[in-house]
Amino acid sequence: MSSRRSRQSSAGVSRISDDQIIDLVSKLRQLLPEIRDRRSDKVSASKVLQETCNYIRSLHREVDDLSERLSQLLATIDADSAEAAIIRSLIM
Repeated sequence: MSSRRSRQSSAGVSRISDDQIIDLVSKLRQLLPEIRDRRSDKVSASKVLQETCNYIRSLHREVDDLSERLSQLLATIDADSAEAAIIRSLIM
């Protein structure tokens, strides 16, 4: 068995089967809008992992942008208002 195919560390962690990897890649595929909505089922595992990374980066940017917008909104309203408390809870 090649070292690439062996998914066992020197610490004796149990091996992840090829079936488990296929199942996990399939689950990721269903979570990704870019891939999920395609007509073709033939998307490589490499492409799924690449799109997963891109999607996570996109979500991080979106969270950062929304947090910035909430911070700006918070700066424009009364700090003791109920709205300010809601915005602070969303930012935290």
